[in-house]
Amino acid sequence: MTEQPADAAVMPPTEGQGVSRPDEAHGPDDRAPDETVREVMARLYTDGRAYASAEAEKQKLRIGIVGGAVRNAAIFVTVALMLVFASIVAFLIGLIIALAPRLGPLWATFAVLGASMVVALLLLLLAKSSITRMKKAIAP
Repeated sequence: MTEQPADAAVMPPTEGQGVSRPDEAHGPDDRAPDETVREVMARLYTDGRAYASAEAEKQKLRIGIVGGAVRNAAIFVTVALMLVFASIVAFLIGLIIALAPRLGPLWATFAVLGASMVVALLLLLLAKSSITRMKKAIAP
């Protein structure tokens, strides 16, 4: 069962209650309209335009916030990638310097280059297999 009260039944006035006068308002539907339909529609149109304008400004603000955050994130990622690349270069140069006394400068350079190419080839093969698996997964 619902816990809402039932609507009250409309009962005719009984003795002693008196009859209400026709000029008294009983509810919003009984009073005479203060505004014409044209005025109500004009107000609705104005309110609608104001709401749409406020919503557009809100969305512009959200786009500005998101755009700024994406720009900052892109800058941070770019700087991080540059630092990672510089670290890898520094590591490889250090490896060449460390191997130079044992192998000689030229052979140390070739050893580091060869090892780097093998690692790069393995990473490319992993990328290729990942793309192949993805293609098989989405194929109809």
